[in-house]
Amino acid sequence: MKILAVTSCPTGVAHTYMAAEALTQTAKEKEIDIKVETRGSVGVENGLTTEDIQQADAIIIAADTDVDADRFAGKAVVAVPVKEAIKDPSGLIDQAVKKAEGATSNEQGRVLAVTSCPTGVAHTYMAAEALTQSAEEMGIDIKVETRGSVGVENELTAEEIANAKAIIVAADTDVDTERFAGKAVVSVPVKEAIKDPVTLLKQAVAKGEEVASQGQAVTNNVSQAKKTGSSERKGAYKHLMNGVSRMLPFVVAGGLTIALSFIFGIKAFEQEGTLAAALMQIGGGTAFALMVPVLAGFIASSIADRPGFAPGMVGGMLAANLGSGFLGGIIAGFLAGYVTKLLNDNIRLPKNMAGLKPVLILPLLSTLIVGLLMIYVIGTPIKAIMDGLTAWLTGMSGTNRVLLGLILGVMMAFDMGGPLNKTAYTFAIGLLSSEVYEPMAAVMAAGMVPPLGLALATFIAPNKFDKQQKEAGKAAAAMGISFVTEGAIPFAAADPVKVIPSIVVGSGLTGALSMLFNITLRAPHGGIFVLAIPNAVGNVLMYAISILAGTVVTALLVSALKSTNKAQ
Repeated sequence: MKILAVTSCPTGVAHTYMAAEALTQTAKEKEIDIKVETRGSVGVENGLTTEDIQQADAIIIAADTDVDADRFAGKAVVAVPVKEAIKDPSGLIDQAVKKAEGATSNEQGRVLAVTSCPTGVAHTYMAAEALTQSAEEMGIDIKVETRGSVGVENELTAEEIANAKAIIVAADTDVDTERFAGKAVVSVPVKEAIKDPVTLLKQAVAKGEEVASQGQAVTNNVSQAKKTGSSERKGAYKHLMNGVSRMLPFVVAGGLTIALSFIFGIKAFEQEGTLAAALMQIGGGTAFALMVPVLAGFIASSIADRPGFAPGMVGGMLAANLGSGFLGGIIAGFLAGYVTKLLNDNIRLPKNMAGLKPVLILPLLSTLIVGLLMIYVIGTPIKAIMDGLTAWLTGMSGTNRVLLGLILGVMMAFDMGGPLNKTAYTFAIGLLSSEVYEPMAAVMAAGMVPPLGLALATFIAPNKFDKQQKEAGKAAAAMGISFVTEGAIPFAAADPVKVIPSIVVGSGLTGALSMLFNITLRAPHGGIFVLAIPNAVGNVLMYAISILAGTVVTALLVSALKSTNKAQ
């Protein structure tokens, strides 16, 4: 008999480790093989692997916090408050043994999927929609869990996972695949589900049948593939996007609130006691002030889990106060994350002193190291770089200005919400706090052009598109005016050779025109709707003309390059 256990308490200190010790000692006395995973304030220790779960006869969850039980699908699980494991570990283990002896296996059933992208907006839901529609056409029963910016929706249950034939994980973020232990899992970037959902579904079904027919050997291979897929999605980009995605709500809410204050005039906020001053305090004085610390804190926590959050926030706040801004916040986040992880991995304490590590040692040492480095080593040179960049951008004119706009426009269109797109957008957001507003205007205008241009193309050249693409054109128009570049993805996936060059040219033109006309934008999102806010956009007429020019050029190029649809 092999039993696994998970212990966790709200503070992640005393009860977590007392319960683990009680279960371990009692199992030893009963000559039962046990492994206990502790989920404490220093993170997960002695983590249960896919192989551990596969081989387990029963699982004990002794926790007063939210523990993901879905990874134990198909196993006999006993869930109790953490105090039960301390008070009566013998009775709890007996209960688990009894449940294991009466447990029955579940049969495989439908295909399940999980979709997630770094920002949790367009790609997440477009991938879910593509998989759902294709599965319906193929006669495959499917359920898709989305892990978006509003949280987890349509969540997969333990019973559904137990009955699943195969699992598709289409994600560019960390998704817990341990809950799919023993199942056929296909892990791909989220764009693959948008670009070719049919092939992905066929691959998942085939893998499910292979696992069912060949058993444990294949299951082990699948587990290894899951680990490989997961590791491919880790790294600096994932950590950065974890910070950016958490920061975006502050940027958007703060930026739009600042824009609203300009309704009363550009300088109206300078008069104390006015509504304009209150709006500026909310947006600029508070939401924007939290932008860099939140970015740094969540980069650090992505690297080092909960222990990295506090030193990351402190490092980010120092970056903001020292004037090293957005770039300093990114550096502080990575520094805090890796310093905390290094300390956590190398500091070893007796079990009776383990509680000191998360509440005293790690916060103190990490914050001191990161803080002192930011003040004495990193802050000043990064401030100089940011000041130089701000001065360069502010003083740009003529060809240089146009070239920057062209580059930003091309980046926004080339991968339609991917790393290049997010890099350009992040760059523009960072400059808002330095009161450099031209790149933000170029980035948002260029990001609107691809879906708008393709929507226009379906209208002026309907014979070049099939019925489904024409319907997608309507959705693309709505997404385009809302500044959701991903609306162009279905068209690019169907014909990348002709569509991508067309949207790159159109967006590059719009970005260049925006910078040429010295257009400014003080709101980081909102699409065409920010045009209605007085003073939010500098030179509104030329901004609209820039967007229109790129849209028309994109539509004309696509219409010229694409062949007539044979179904017409």
